[in-house]
Amino acid sequence: MFGIATNLMAQHRRTETRRYRALAQVGVDPDPGGHDERVAASVSAERLQPSLARALAALSPKDRDVVLLKALAQLTHEEIADVLGIPYGTVGSRLNRARKRLRAALPARTEGP
Repeated sequence: MFGIATNLMAQHRRTETRRYRALAQVGVDPDPGGHDERVAASVSAERLQPSLARALAALSPKDRDVVLLKALAQLTHEEIADVLGIPYGTVGSRLNRARKRLRAALPARTEGP
């Protein structure tokens, strides 16, 4: 059972890495202009998508797992530790390291008018 689960997780990681690399290749749609703030936020997010995808793909699988469980699944540090079978403190250090790398890889934020 564990062998099957391990193989499935490895396959999922490979697929996920390929997906992030593919997303990094995607261009950005031109700014439609004249839309409300919600649309502007969406456009800004689209602009960051390739950079974020590259940055996520560059993380180690262990660091990426922690980031995605925190950001997408919105799990607590305790839940992440339980899911991954790692100590609570390791979750915090991996998350801190991954966040630093992601911030360094993303373009600097500029505030709007």
